[in-house]
Amino acid sequence: MNEKVKFLKKREKDTHKGDYGHLFIIGGSPGLTGAVCLAGISALRSGCGLVTIGIPESLNQIIEIKLTEVMSLPLPETEDHYFSLNAYEKTYEFIEKKADCVLIGPGISLHQETKKFVKKIIPEIKKPLIIDADALKIISENLEILKFLEKPILTPHPGEMCYLTGLSIKEIQKNREKVAVEFAQKYNVILILKGYKTIVTDGEKTYINLTGNPGMATAGSGDVLAGIIGGLLATGEEKFISAKYGVLIHGLAGDIAKREKGEISLIASDIIEKIPIAFKYLKKEKIFKEI
Repeated sequence: MNEKVKFLKKREKDTHKGDYGHLFIIGGSPGLTGAVCLAGISALRSGCGLVTIGIPESLNQIIEIKLTEVMSLPLPETEDHYFSLNAYEKTYEFIEKKADCVLIGPGISLHQETKKFVKKIIPEIKKPLIIDADALKIISENLEILKFLEKPILTPHPGEMCYLTGLSIKEIQKNREKVAVEFAQKYNVILILKGYKTIVTDGEKTYINLTGNPGMATAGSGDVLAGIIGGLLATGEEKFISAKYGVLIHGLAGDIAKREKGEISLIASDIIEKIPIAFKYLKKEKIFKEI
């Protein structure tokens, strides 16, 4: 392995939380606050110093009660408690002044007003950006948005890839690598096509992941992955390395959890619990396959 990987290096003694980056997560909606919680904890477990979750204001109390180390930013909402377009200014100001990178999408919903908010804020984000979950479906309605961004990381599963490409799941799964590489090239993104042997590509370099197991096909697993990638990215890690190692660590943590819980009973929080062990193992073994 010839890469310069910052997160594997020993930390200097004279450091503080600000040295390890601030991730801003935008997401959550009625019934889906768990997504941002999983992502936030995963990010902290992956080394970043600070995490703030931007959440519709009436849902903020849930975040305050559920999370201890993660901060929150209540944002303007609709009458039915989804992100309002009026959340734009406060969100933009926070990103510009405090965030080192941004994750948007976990639990954000497809509410019509939220769609307007997402479509307005994403082109204005100049910090390293991860687009996940329903935010992928929202931008699929206007992929020209991607041309305003500086190589964002996109994290679709095959179903979300259908929205992005117009292809069927069968077509995508039959030609996973080809579909991923061509999309990354066309839109200048880093694409993570999740699933068995997850593919990470920037259109030139391609990584095929060999960690993970079927027990990880469980609610919230994708939110954990997005949080791990965001955590690495916030520390100042290069985008492709953050994506590649995020996928590897996520799968490795799932494999470690499987030994204890089995595949049937594995849940997303089990994966988070094993992230520290995955990091310790990776420091010793440094395993991956690159093509």
